[in-house]
Amino acid sequence: MDFQSLKSPLAFLGELVPDSQLASLKDYESWWLTEGTAISEAVDRAGTPWLRMFDQFGKRTDEILFPPDYWKMLRRGYEAGAIWKAFEGDSLRMHYLIDYVTCFFDAGLGCPYIVSLSTTVPLRKYGTPELQARFLPHLLRRDGTNWQGATWMTEVKGGSDLGANVETLARPVQQTVQSAASINPENRWLLTGDKYFSSNVGAELAIVAARPEGARKSGTGVPPVNHAQDARATPHGLVLFLVPRYRENGELNYFIRRLKNKIGTRSVPTGEVELRDSEAYLLGRPDWGIYLILESLNLSRVGNIAGSVALAQRALADALTFAEGRVAFGKPIIEHPLMRRQFEERFAQLRDARALMWEAIQLLDEVWQQTPRYSDRYHLFRLVAHLAKYWTAELAVQFAKWNMEVHGGMGVLAEYTAERWLREAMILPIWEGTPHRQMLDGLEVMDRKRAHEILFAHLAPHADKLELQDISSRIEQHLHLPAEEKEAGIEPLFRDLAMFTARTLAGKNRV
Repeated sequence: MDFQSLKSPLAFLGELVPDSQLASLKDYESWWLTEGTAISEAVDRAGTPWLRMFDQFGKRTDEILFPPDYWKMLRRGYEAGAIWKAFEGDSLRMHYLIDYVTCFFDAGLGCPYIVSLSTTVPLRKYGTPELQARFLPHLLRRDGTNWQGATWMTEVKGGSDLGANVETLARPVQQTVQSAASINPENRWLLTGDKYFSSNVGAELAIVAARPEGARKSGTGVPPVNHAQDARATPHGLVLFLVPRYRENGELNYFIRRLKNKIGTRSVPTGEVELRDSEAYLLGRPDWGIYLILESLNLSRVGNIAGSVALAQRALADALTFAEGRVAFGKPIIEHPLMRRQFEERFAQLRDARALMWEAIQLLDEVWQQTPRYSDRYHLFRLVAHLAKYWTAELAVQFAKWNMEVHGGMGVLAEYTAERWLREAMILPIWEGTPHRQMLDGLEVMDRKRAHEILFAHLAPHADKLELQDISSRIEQHLHLPAEEKEAGIEPLFRDLAMFTARTLAGKNRV
């Protein structure tokens, strides 16, 4: 088996993705090989960047101090089309291909691109014409000077239970006079609250989840009467807002309390954000708020899938390079039967993961412009995305761990890359919903929308009939269990469904 395509993200993608979609990225990959890799390694070694909160005269600035080459590295992806190409042809495929190449070299740097996309899409879909005219041109610049976006939902109590944990409040601005430069006052709000995990902090625009003042956490508009009632809160009272970095008068509109010291992904700044009567603009209908939040989350989730497969490929590529050069017992260790068998097994898994990733991207590309109420095709995408996020993120961790094992003692030294890929990989199962969250949301879309039936009809022409019958029967039996038993026992079934889907899609692509 020839493993050489592992050493190039475009070569590996080219076994599945048409070359016409990859040709424009050859210069981008070459730049990473000649310049970007050294910059990325320096940024990672430098650790958490500095936050300069005040200038020399005491004015609050909240400036993030990266090395100058960091901004050069970041701009390359934006110039390549990480945002603007998605809107040139109304297709998100190119964004995720750029994200894949980026994450092969630097898993953290893919985050600014995906959250910028996840800010631009809802603005384009749900923003008023005035909002779009004011902000979209800045996001869609092609020379790398574009504004960046961010998606801030999580607060200190956690991110999974948004209904109970989002305490940021929004109140409408009451205006009697509207200046010519102002956005429509009916759309303008003030937000107060704290966001705890704010990726790409410092961005010029952010989409933020908040609750209109006076709205009960269950979404009924009635304040809760006690903690027990509040604990049953749902996310349906939440609304999505667009928050600029600066107020209309030019002052800071949100404040960075501190930057997080993370084990990896140091090329994306993550911080705590304070919103203090921060100017914000409503996106879409208030009663659609949670759906808009989940749409944005799903865009980022697919980015996490692409990043996971890319990092898994990078870990396997580095293991291959080392195994070809390390000699033990008279020959390179790649030539030892057990080591070669392990490579073959992981290479097969990686190709399955690639097929699952590409299916999630293509399904998203079909449905991303839909609005509530969504089609069956959208629910199929949701299930595939949950399966892929769950399985590929864990695969990246296991491949990075195995890469360290292949390197032996060299793998644990911070001066070489094996240690870095494991640090970077450990964050991927957490971003955009933990494995626990993927399983529960996947169970929900099967239970309520019968998405597994749509999936099986989608896979049937390419699936092994006995395997399909078996997994279908197991799922139907599982869905008839009592609620607590159904939740408690979902993991083995969900894992098997993810692997079955990946294998079937990989087999389809080999036909």
